Amino acid sequence: MDTQSLIALLQLEPHIEGGYFRRSYQSAISSVGTDGQSRSLMSSIYYLLTEDSPTGHWHCNQSDIIHYWQHGSEISYYTISPEGDWQHTLLGPDLRAGQQLQLVVPGGYWKASHLTRGKYGLISEAVCPGFDYQDMVLAEPETMKKHFPQHWSKIQDYIKT
Repeated sequence: MDTQSLIALLQLEPHIEGGYFRRSYQSAISSVGTDGQSRSLMSSIYYLLTEDSPTGHWHCNQSDIIHYWQHGSEISYYTISPEGDWQHTLLGPDLRAGQQLQLVVPGGYWKASHLTRGKYGLISEAVCPGFDYQDMVLAEPETMKKHFPQHWSKIQDYIKT
């Protein structure tokens, strides 16, 4: 399947952090978060990185997110814990080569993703509590360089400018 057909069939739109997405589920059940705001208990999206938009730029979410590889090429995920621990994970189908089918990124971790090769890589994400844009922060160069100077050379290419 070509990229444009996949975007059309899944009804994807450009995402603020890069790539394309569509919310595919949002729970009708909600709860009140620690900030006093009502949140859906869970939401899910399709997320697609492509040759023309290969990067999900550095950002931090308050919610826990599980990423599930779905189709296409593998996708590199980079995470930094609040304590500064760096991790690189390849989401993809080749388990013998060390790729993983899913990745849990706890709330409060910084993350970025990148299509390593191919025309596209498709994942799904389950977010708990449900995603809300006010719970997401896009990285700024000064902040990342200040808090994670030891990783700056790996971080700088995936910050949205």
